[in-house]
Formats: sequence, C-alpha cells, structure tokens
Amino acid sequence: MTDSLRSRALRTVLLAVGIGMVLGSGATTAGATEHSTRPVTAALSAESPVEAKAPVGEAECEPGEFCLWERADYRGEILRLDLRNANPNECIPLPEGFVGRSFANRTADRHVTVYQGRDCSTEGDFTTYPGGGTFVPQAPFVVRGIQVWE
Repeated sequence: MTDSLRSRALRTVLLAVGIGMVLGSGATTAGATEHSTRPVTAALSAESPVEAKAPVGEAECEPGEFCLWERADYRGEILRLDLRNANPNECIPLPEGFVGRSFANRTADRHVTVYQGRDCSTEGDFTTYPGGGTFVPQAPFVVRGIQVWE
C-alpha cells in the first residue's frame, strides 16, 4: 500500500470513528430548545472541502473600499476610503483623533500601505497589503496614515 493510499485510508477511518462518536453521543444542535432536539449529523468525507466563513469585517466593508476600525476585531467606529476620497500614490493622514487598530483592503487590485505615522513616514512602522480581500483583525501597530498604490 502506498503512503498516499495509507494516509487516505487512515483519514477515512478516523472520520468514520468521529462521526460515529458524534451520532452515538446523542448530541443536539447548539441552538436546541426543549421543543427542538434535532441530533447533530455530520456527513463529511475526506475529500469534501471545508467551506470558509467570511471574515467579520467583510459584512461592513464594501468591495472597492479600504476600511479601518478604531478597535481590534473590526469593532468601533469605521472609516471608509475608496478612489473617490483617496488619491492613489498620495499620503492620506487619518482624521485627527482617529487611529486604526483593524482594517480590510477590499480594493479591486490596489495595494495599500498602512503607516504608524500620520505623514506616511518610513521612519516608523509600515506594511503593504494586497487588494482584493485582505483582512487584518489586529493591526501590527496603530495606523495613523495610509497610501493607496496604482
């Protein structure tokens, strides 16, 4: 038996054992009430892809926007920027009193650099993130300025 077949067989056995344990335990759905006690059923195979959940910030940040939140994990006040209010290749200081602690780059294909300093100085921390759906729930530093690239 090749390593690939052995690995696949082991995954299938482990999956079957796991499903059997869940079904045999009488577990119920998390939201079950006394009127609803549907058993948990999981029918995944080793070849089934697992669907990824959309990032939390995706619900609030529209496609084409770069969004910053004042608190980590996409909480607090939100600042939305797009090409109507953010000129490419120019430093955009965040409004006085607003700092970003989480952000999402949903611009179509534009990289955005976030800066620690309001003047987009490279003497402080800075990092560039690709467009199209980059979500950062906890910024590596407090963001005070950004730059959208062409």
